[in-house]
Amino acid sequence: MSDTPSLIPPLGSEGQILAEVNGVLGIITLNRPQALNALSLAMIRDLRTLLNAWAEDSRIEAVVVLGAGREGKPPAFCAGGDIRFFHAAAKAKDKALGDFFTEEYALNYEIHNYPKPYIALMDGIVMGGGMGISQGARLRVLTERSKLAMPEVHIGLFPDVGGGWFLAQCPGHLGEWLALTGQVLGAGDAIAFGLGDVYVRGDELSGLIAALRHESQSTAERVIATVMERADVAPDALHLAERERIDLHFGATNLQELLLSLQNEHSDWSARVLAQLAKSSPLAMAISLELIRRGRRIGLADDLRLERNLVHWCFEPAWRDEHCETVEGIRALAIDKDHRPRWLPSTPSELDHRVIGAMFEDPWAGKVHPLAALR
Repeated sequence: MSDTPSLIPPLGSEGQILAEVNGVLGIITLNRPQALNALSLAMIRDLRTLLNAWAEDSRIEAVVVLGAGREGKPPAFCAGGDIRFFHAAAKAKDKALGDFFTEEYALNYEIHNYPKPYIALMDGIVMGGGMGISQGARLRVLTERSKLAMPEVHIGLFPDVGGGWFLAQCPGHLGEWLALTGQVLGAGDAIAFGLGDVYVRGDELSGLIAALRHESQSTAERVIATVMERADVAPDALHLAERERIDLHFGATNLQELLLSLQNEHSDWSARVLAQLAKSSPLAMAISLELIRRGRRIGLADDLRLERNLVHWCFEPAWRDEHCETVEGIRALAIDKDHRPRWLPSTPSELDHRVIGAMFEDPWAGKVHPLAALR
């Protein structure tokens, strides 16, 4: 492997992002395995620094991103953003929380618009922020261990990092189903639903990574060929048979009608879906449903600005020392781990649709939006 330190700017995440170069290929490793490679603000800043530098450097023609593994444990590409940081920062009224989302969403946009082939090796857990740094890739590579999901409703949040846009691009009303249930997808379903591109068997992945690191990578085409030489037939999609049901129920006008539609089916499948939905914040589900609907009518930049509005209002009650749905959801899942969040409102019938509409409004009206530069 060629050693070109001059191509690798100083990194501030203290080893949470590793960068190396082989020929024309820049390789980024998310190196926070004990946290399932969840993204910190320092990691986001390092990723942007690297990608921007390599975009401008003619010697780099392609980029690969992967997650560091844990010996003897299942792999994780990236389990999302650092929700413990979200909780602590919201409690402390730390402005770094806003910086996290502004810079993460800018990173997501830059990946979707990256001028060189960007390849994501999505082995293992790929959730939330992990989807954000992989869905814009030229090649999204999956294995039989891949587990993709946008489960933010379980913590009183919504499918952000561009999820309002890329879930809306899924066929039919699959985007609403994925957003409201947090359903985990395997490789076959992810590829069938447009959330992945290439399947590589898990026992071939270490050889692929070794080839990317050590074999001659002289052109972007050679990098892509190195991946495609190991491509295999994807497993069957497990949820395709449910498409008609999903489209029927998740195409409902609003959350209350959606739930009633499911209740009226009286099947084992609808009962399982209702049980999934019962775990989630009614407010977060209503916001998520509206976000996906709007995501079909707007581009990625406008979606990310909308998501930045929403995430502001999701955490804003914490600044007033009031009940904050997202802080409460994180508390129940990751801090106290009692898995008994106290949602407000506690049922969909209590939702105030004026509140939901207001959360989509720009809190920076009359000022410069944090993501105004996205076009």
